[in-house]
Amino acid sequence: MRQSQLFTKARREAPADEVSKNAQLLIRAGFVHKEAAGIYSFLPLGLRVLNNVIRIIREEMDALGGQELCMSALQNAELWKKTDRWKQDVWFKTELKAAGETGLGWTHEEPITNLATQFVSSYRDLPFSAYQIQTKFRNEERAKSGVMRGREFLMKDMYSFHADHADLDAFYERAIEAYRRVFRRAGLGDRTFMTFASGGAFSKYSHEFQTLTDAGEDVIYLSREKGIAINKEVLTDEVLADLGVARESLEEAKAVEVGNIFKLGTRFSEPLGLSYTDAEGKKHPVVMGCYGIGPSRLVGAVVEALADDKGLVWPASVAPFAVHLVSLGKDGDEICKTADALYDELVKSGVEVLYDDRDLRAGEKFAESDLLGMPKRIVVGKDAVATGEFEVVDRATGSVEKKSRETLSKPGFNGK
Repeated sequence: MRQSQLFTKARREAPADEVSKNAQLLIRAGFVHKEAAGIYSFLPLGLRVLNNVIRIIREEMDALGGQELCMSALQNAELWKKTDRWKQDVWFKTELKAAGETGLGWTHEEPITNLATQFVSSYRDLPFSAYQIQTKFRNEERAKSGVMRGREFLMKDMYSFHADHADLDAFYERAIEAYRRVFRRAGLGDRTFMTFASGGAFSKYSHEFQTLTDAGEDVIYLSREKGIAINKEVLTDEVLADLGVARESLEEAKAVEVGNIFKLGTRFSEPLGLSYTDAEGKKHPVVMGCYGIGPSRLVGAVVEALADDKGLVWPASVAPFAVHLVSLGKDGDEICKTADALYDELVKSGVEVLYDDRDLRAGEKFAESDLLGMPKRIVVGKDAVATGEFEVVDRATGSVEKKSRETLSKPGFNGK
């Protein structure tokens, strides 16, 4: 992609009413556009990041055995009344012209359970898991955390269906490992910890995945030795004993929740009539679990955790482009011709590259390159033309190397 043709442009300043670092940087760099508080449009660069995050999540959910579907955003009020959740204040609701109410879905336990009643009758139909990556809507009172807490946001929600609790437990452990792989692949593995939280009416514990960041809204107590954490809300002597950790060994930290998993048991299957018949002909309610990750929230968490005072810093796995090629020449000169040729070679070799071919001063280009945060920057100037060696700058570390055109054009240079 030639930057001269890129739809969006970087800005010097973010909107004055934005207080979160992720929103300020994503807006300044032209990755998102703020429509209203808690409502953001993803622009071409931002959408590439979001799609890379989704790709990672989809690959791990598919490997776990999940089957992807897409349910409707508009919800049947009568279905939610059966579980006593229609009256919750999180809804965006509207009156239908044909009479009655509908709402925009903020989660999908009720519709997926109702859907499953059409396909589950025998123990032979179990187990299975299904997931979607879909826009959700929540009428948040506070929406000051950028893309990490939106009124409209993208969610991956998966639901698993089992004949008994033992089968759910086994799948649940596999889901924990899949989630760890997602966050590791997204560049947050060393900062994200499985966190014990309240299981509510469903089970003793649920599990959150919390990423350490000063922008986090949660307080967790971290055991680095065990690689786990405890949410402040459930930090009791009983929980400490269950987990075998001493209070004095824990480290208090701020964190943002990027995923969560719950053992639902029969909370939804019983009121909605989801049951199966066992081998002896006896009827039982289906046992369920649910597993959520917010892809757009994860984008914001990456920004909060990894950005520096110069701008965004994207891991190679989620970056919109692997390489930012910066030409210091003017149209038609040897520097420009050299940069054009290298751009063509990089594209042909499969490297994802954003080419800054604009007529701007070098300082402006370098500052904007730091703001955009691509993993590698290749600079084409007089020295490159004279020597055939190109300066390659690592965005995360600032280290500089000289590389030949042949090395840069080899497949796999992008490091993904």
